[in-house]
Amino acid sequence: MPEPIVQVRGLTKTYESGAAAARALDGVNLDVHAGEVMLLMGPSGSGKTTLISIMGCILRASSGSVRIKGREITGLKEKQLPRIRLDNIGFVFQGFNLFPTLTSSENVEIGLDLKGVRVRQRKQRARALLDSVGLSDKYDAFPADLSGGQKQRVAIARALAGDPGIILADEPTAALDSVTGRTVMDMMRKLAKDRGRAVVVVSHDGRVMEYADRVVHIEDGKILNGGTH
Repeated sequence: MPEPIVQVRGLTKTYESGAAAARALDGVNLDVHAGEVMLLMGPSGSGKTTLISIMGCILRASSGSVRIKGREITGLKEKQLPRIRLDNIGFVFQGFNLFPTLTSSENVEIGLDLKGVRVRQRKQRARALLDSVGLSDKYDAFPADLSGGQKQRVAIARALAGDPGIILADEPTAALDSVTGRTVMDMMRKLAKDRGRAVVVVSHDGRVMEYADRVVHIEDGKILNGGTH
């Protein structure tokens, strides 16, 4: 089997609060491969979001190792992390995290702007991505004028704008009805199977399980299984 696109070893994260310290992750080992949908499940407070936030260079680990495409990221300086995120990772959040004053197209273009893509190419790429998620009639719509499912599809288009190898999705179906949730998960699965992306989905939603190649259970900051296929 080829080297994992994400490799986590001995990962810990402790949140300090005065004299008290809470260990959110406790010696986590995990491999994520290109072309797979991995579902990360566990109760609230189990460490799911902390884990993908560290994998995505948003949070820093207390100890342990995270390698992305073979490169160790845990020891990098803070100023180096945005470029790692920009080049490798697309995020899809439960709350969509769209900018309310920007149109659908402008929300998608943001990542391309950060990468230095020229205006004309940015607009063409944003339109192509919105077309691909079924929103060809919503280029100029603002988030307030979109349904939950449409907002999530804009968020997916934005996550894909930089053509990342890794998609990290935190409860992407939580705010959606079952039909729209299936549409979103179909898109996630196509990204893995047709585009060779590594897709990690955090979810409480049992309906998502049918889309996963592997289900990893986490509880009290520890992986309970290596991932059932």
